[in-house]
Amino acid sequence: METKRVKIEDTARIHDRELLEAAEILREGGLVAFPTETVYGLGANALDEAAARKIYEAKGRPSDNPLIAHVADPEDVEALVEYIPENGRKLMEAFWPGPLTMIFPKSPAVPYGTTGGLDTVAIRMPSDPVANRLIALAGVPVAAPSANTSGRPSPTTADHVWQDMNGRIDMIIDGGPVGIGVESTIVDVSCRIPTVLRPGAITMEMLREVLDEVKIDPAILGPMGADMRPRAPGMKYKHYAPRAELTLVEPTEGQGEDAAAVERMIQRVNQLAQEKLAAGSRVGIICTDESRDRYEGGLVRSIGARAKKETVAHNLYAVLREFDDLKVDYIYSESFSEDHLGQAIMNRLSKAAGYHIERV
Repeated sequence: METKRVKIEDTARIHDRELLEAAEILREGGLVAFPTETVYGLGANALDEAAARKIYEAKGRPSDNPLIAHVADPEDVEALVEYIPENGRKLMEAFWPGPLTMIFPKSPAVPYGTTGGLDTVAIRMPSDPVANRLIALAGVPVAAPSANTSGRPSPTTADHVWQDMNGRIDMIIDGGPVGIGVESTIVDVSCRIPTVLRPGAITMEMLREVLDEVKIDPAILGPMGADMRPRAPGMKYKHYAPRAELTLVEPTEGQGEDAAAVERMIQRVNQLAQEKLAAGSRVGIICTDESRDRYEGGLVRSIGARAKKETVAHNLYAVLREFDDLKVDYIYSESFSEDHLGQAIMNRLSKAAGYHIERV
């Protein structure tokens, strides 16, 4: 069965008739992929354990990897949680709707099949008008991880979803390219000190303007052990990865932004690429607008402007998927400073590389 595809002609003026069929599919336990401001999500009724199971099957996703429940209104949270901590209320007021997921103690209404067996539930309210209206029309919270097969780069266009999910799900809503391009920030507000479990467009700097105290989970900084249970999506398993072997070249000093650090990265990427090209391999290079002309061979792709990290985040997954289409054997990438949005970019690149990092 081929997946049905529905194009939203004008996302600024959405008509309910464009989304009613998708909303009915969600209510009846089916799967619908739809755009959000971060990446495309693969949606199912979060309160229907059988529907949640379909998400895991379609993606090939490990069953202990929890899903995020998406709501259309902050009032919808009450039925899904035991209580809302004060820190959670502060973050909802500051950043919802938007690219922020929070983890709360779950209510009995949320099945363990949605939470990966955890007693907590991850919830967010997207700002994308298509996503928000679809969830409202469905009348149920919508569990929605990224709409890709597990481990692959997340989809930022409907075409990416089609490549991975055609024939596996009921419908794809095409709302055009997403805005941000990396998944939401995840903050656990169920603990005494709110803890970032996944960085995103709501940065540590932004969180610290709202909260008295916030910390980073150490799992963000390196791979989790095989015996550890992930508290949020994207923590444990290999994610965002292209088919080729990806190496991230990172300076030992300079945070990847000053001229000397960038120069060392460029020289090392060129050296590594030339070695593989000489051996007959196909090589992809991820660079920036500022360094594009400095590379001597291989398939060179700029990921955006180093001076505008939002462009890097927006293009990241599309570039990784392009290298899959080009069937490269090796990819070498520049790195970025880990302040502001750079933390999310480096988190995704590090996981995509399986933490294979060359320091110079």
